[in-house]
Order: sequence, then structure tokens, then C-alpha cells
Amino acid sequence: MSTLLDIQDLAINFKTRSGDVHAVDGVSFQLEAGKVLGIAGESGCGKTTTALSIPRLLPSNARLVRGHILFDGVDLMQFSEGEIEKIRWKQISMVFQGAMNALNPVKTIGAQIIEPIVWHEPAIARGDANQRVLELLERVGIPAARARSYPHEFSGGMRQRVMIAMALACRPKLIISDEPVTALDVMIQAQILNLLKDLQKQMNLAMIFISHDLSVIAESCDEIAIMYAGKLVERGSIRKVFSQPAHPYTQALIRSFPNIYGKQELIHGIPGYPPNLIHPPTGCRFHERCDRCIDICAQSEPVLREVGEGQIAACHRIGETLP
Repeated sequence: MSTLLDIQDLAINFKTRSGDVHAVDGVSFQLEAGKVLGIAGESGCGKTTTALSIPRLLPSNARLVRGHILFDGVDLMQFSEGEIEKIRWKQISMVFQGAMNALNPVKTIGAQIIEPIVWHEPAIARGDANQRVLELLERVGIPAARARSYPHEFSGGMRQRVMIAMALACRPKLIISDEPVTALDVMIQAQILNLLKDLQKQMNLAMIFISHDLSVIAESCDEIAIMYAGKLVERGSIRKVFSQPAHPYTQALIRSFPNIYGKQELIHGIPGYPPNLIHPPTGCRFHERCDRCIDICAQSEPVLREVGEGQIAACHRIGETLP
């Protein structure tokens, strides 16, 4: 497999009245073509900011401090806005969180799906573009006749299918799915997840799947990256990370979800709150909430190091037997 995406030492700040928020700090990971990477962590950990930086969709107060985003071997950080527009949606597309807010309420869904097609393929005949829209709708389980419908005429699950069809419109190499099933009920969640998995396999798509729900990531992804307070704290295969989590934060996240096959007991959450990223703590950013904290954790920032084959984690106590 070839590396499609290579993010190196990415750092992103947000300018606010109170000071700069260090939302992403030194994040690095790779994604191979045809693979699915899940990014997990609490709200505010930097997972969506990391993903939005790839197609350059960050808000105006965001600043790329350092790092490289290599896509197909080309550094997107060096691209102008005009150059990134040629990549955005053509090679990298997104399924946004909250389809109702992402869709234009006064345009039909057919008009919205066709827009990136005619933008990136100006030579395409209108009839061919319309036909592709109808085929995309059928592919995601929506009757082609609904192309003339407006977003408010669809249920939440159907709107999410429209977003998936739109993301596939220009046949991209990478799709970023940002919490695509968060606002849906359990049955619709399962349908959307199965649809995404089937499309990903059929089209050999690379995908970044963002979620705070570890069960969704375990079901949908090949690998997982755990983020905390703007830092990448652990990464590895789904099987490795879920069976042998190395970082205390990863362990705490997994313990926060009930195991239907294990002993029935009350779930204990992670005490405390994530740190203020305007003034990040010294040392390990998780040390104030970690039940395995020792003196060095508050003084020195741990580096990512290999735990096992294909698994890395940033913790001073790696190698010790964790309870």
C-alpha cells in the first residue's frame, strides 16, 4: 500500500480575545490509500481541527503555525487558495457533521450535488452530470426522483445520505467524515455506517472517520488515533489499541464505555476536565486527570514511542504493567 496522506508535526492556533488557543500541537500520522483511520477523543481535543486543515476549511481566526500536509506526495501547506480549490472536493471531500446545517435549504439536493461536478469538470455535458447525480442518489439508497426535493423534505438519515452522495460526486481519493452519525438514532446510525463501509470497499476509498464514540470507530476503521488536548497520545490498529491500550487516557476512554459481554457494573468516567489550551500545562497534558501520574509527568512532555508492532503511545510509564 502507498501512503496517500502524511501529516507531519502539525500545529494550529486559534486567535481569540483571551489569547491564542493551541488547538493542535505537533500531530503526525499517515494514511494509506484504501484504508480507514478513526480519530477519537473528547470534545475540544483537536480532531476536527486536524481534519479540516487538510482541505483548508478552517475558520478565519485559525493559523497554521507549522507542519506539513503531504497528499499524494505534494505539500498542501504550500498551496495558494486557488490551488487548494482544485484539490478540494475533487480529490479530498467531506461529510460534515449536521447535514441540515451543511445543506443549502433553498436549493434542491440535485442542484447541490451537481455543483462540484460542473465546477471541477467544466467540459462535462449537462446531461452526463445530471445522470451522475441520479446514479449517486441511487447508490446511497435514495430514489433518483428525489433529486428535485429540498433538504427539509428529508429525514435526518436521508440528509446524511445526500451528504455522502455529494462527497462522492467527483470520485475523490480521500473522504473525511466528521461525526457522520452523531445526531441519528441507533438504527439509522447502523444503516449509515454500513453504507459508508460498503462504498469505501467498493471504491477503494481512503477515509478519515472522526468520532467520540469508540464503538463506531471499532466497527468502521482499520486504525485509530487517540487525541487529547491537541496532542496525539496513541495510534495503532483497532485490534491492538482496543485489546492492549498503552496510554492511560486510552484506557480511561475504553473503560467509559459499557462492555455488554463483561461484568455488569457502573461506568466510571474520567474525573476532571480537559486543560485550558490558551495556557496548556507543562509535561503530559493528561497528568492532572491521570491516576498513574508521577513527578516526571508534570515536568517533561512524553514523546511517542513504539509499544508493539504498529502501535505507538506517548506516556512516561510505557513498559510498566498497567492495572
